[in-house]
Amino acid sequence: MTSKTETIDGSVTEYVTAVIGGQLFGLPISRVQDVFMPERLTRVPLASSEIAGVLNLRGRIVTIVDMRARLGLPKNADGKPPMAVGVDLRGESYGLLIDQIGEVLKLADNGCEENPVNLDPRMAKLAGGVHRLDGQLMVVLDVDRVLEIAPELKAA
Repeated sequence: MTSKTETIDGSVTEYVTAVIGGQLFGLPISRVQDVFMPERLTRVPLASSEIAGVLNLRGRIVTIVDMRARLGLPKNADGKPPMAVGVDLRGESYGLLIDQIGEVLKLADNGCEENPVNLDPRMAKLAGGVHRLDGQLMVVLDVDRVLEIAPELKAA
């Protein structure tokens, strides 16, 4: 599935939307492998607090990144089970733990703006821009920046 389409007005990108701590985020659909409910998470000793654990998903070991911890937000206390968005980086599988999954939006590339100066710095370092939607701001997550958790994950 392609994430960019050409229209008369310019190119369009499709985003999978997710809510984390009440904030709407968008992930480019080209980076999303799947969406799943993480079960039987195994903690990793001495791992960063941003790593929720690992699990076996269809025969692959997937590292689960707690997006609330990554964004400096408190743990979710609403009792609802978290969801995960599966992404790949350099052949490794990751799951981004989110509060809830949304819909797929097609948004014009020329509608993507730079990060506002008043955007929370923790969000700004993970964001690749924002889209202003009706009554809310969708922060576009830069998957590469999100996965820069430890030196061993960064490109050499």
